[in-house]
Amino acid sequence: MPPFLALIIWFVCLVLLFRFDPAKEPKTSIALWIPTLALSFIGSRNPTQWFVGQISISAQSFEEGSPVDRLISLALILIAVVILTRRSFKWGEFFGRNIALSVMIGFGLLSVVWSDFAFVAFKRWFRDVGTLLFILVVLSDPHPIGAVRTVLRRICYLLVPLSILLNKYFPDYSRSYSGWTGAVSLQGATTSKNMLGVLCLVSALFFLWDSAGRWSKRKDRRTKRILLVNAAFLLMSLSLLADAHSTTSTVCLVLGASVIALGNSKTWQRHPGALKILLPATFLIYLVMSFGFDMSGSLAQSVGKDPTLTDRTKIWSFVLGMHTNPIIGCGYQSFWLGPRLDFFWNNAGLGHLNEAHNGYLGLYLDEGFIGVGLLLVFLISSYRLIYGRFKQKADIGVLGLATWICIVFYNMSEQSFEGGLFYLVFLMLGISVPIFARKNLRATAISSDAEAYPEIAKDGAVLETMTVVHRYEQIAFSRS
Repeated sequence: MPPFLALIIWFVCLVLLFRFDPAKEPKTSIALWIPTLALSFIGSRNPTQWFVGQISISAQSFEEGSPVDRLISLALILIAVVILTRRSFKWGEFFGRNIALSVMIGFGLLSVVWSDFAFVAFKRWFRDVGTLLFILVVLSDPHPIGAVRTVLRRICYLLVPLSILLNKYFPDYSRSYSGWTGAVSLQGATTSKNMLGVLCLVSALFFLWDSAGRWSKRKDRRTKRILLVNAAFLLMSLSLLADAHSTTSTVCLVLGASVIALGNSKTWQRHPGALKILLPATFLIYLVMSFGFDMSGSLAQSVGKDPTLTDRTKIWSFVLGMHTNPIIGCGYQSFWLGPRLDFFWNNAGLGHLNEAHNGYLGLYLDEGFIGVGLLLVFLISSYRLIYGRFKQKADIGVLGLATWICIVFYNMSEQSFEGGLFYLVFLMLGISVPIFARKNLRATAISSDAEAYPEIAKDGAVLETMTVVHRYEQIAFSRS
């Protein structure tokens, strides 16, 4: 098939899927297209990379970035601000509910002061805080669980088939080659095989969770169609993940799928406390085995990786030998800039890297022990919140637990605490937001349900029940 024809067929199928999706949530807010677009760029490529290809690799390019990308990002952030303003978002209450996240963000801003590249560091901080606004647009929706499903489903609908299309019909656009071995890496709609692995991980986790939650109603006609769509995208995600050869994402998917299976089993639902202990205990055991008994190489070999974790241990050793400030670091996302970046490229013998391939180490280099400590507090805080939702039998809690265990393991050999797609999905599931339109919730929900379900609009009891469901979904994302 000619590549251009394949592209047209993909686009037509995408439009039809968006239009006739059996899983479409009724009365979905049009505002959700903003976080969908923003997270799609974050999970794939910057706008300029879509139209002009990869930006040249140089130390200066990491500092300057693209003015077009900044302009588009700023426009999306401003639209998100307008949406939240129109919703009368309660900022004070939000920061009060998420103290650990607030302090972490505040320290990141403070660390700009001692950065050697303060302006660049501030731009990156502003960009990352701006991405948080997209998450708040989703969670402040009157129907937040439906909004989470909608945004994640749209991102997967767009990027997963597009990655398959690019890998098959546009290889020059979707492949990269190792500068050392010449080995080919498939990257689909993203910019690296690891980013493609993350996309597949997020997609597979979502469709597994969504299918597990709907399985009890599998005999329903609409549910059957949804499960068929889920199965198709799950197969595509697994196929892409195999092509990406991302061992870290594959291992995390196995962990996440196991949590989803446990979380949906009646045994663990009757004893949620056991699952609460199991997940962090699993991570602690891994840390003890890896660092306490120096078994990281053996563990890597057991999952088919190089004992050096594909030279990651060499990276870690070299950057730790550069002797940054252990307490406060180099400043917000400032380690991989300027002379330090040039020194690493010229002396490490590990290629043109610009990350430590360990999320905790990367944060240590930028913000020292204080930054890592604040991150750990936030991870503990988010885990308590997510577990509370699971204990209250909110189905979003199961996906939250799976995402939590995946991200703490993922960042042992990759880096995703700096605003990537995986981290933003984690934020979507691990923070608390004020209930939207608290005073007018009942009237708003009844009006919305009456328009969305005209066949039952005359049945006040049914509408009242649906209103309670909407309120339950709102409470699932709050502490009230």
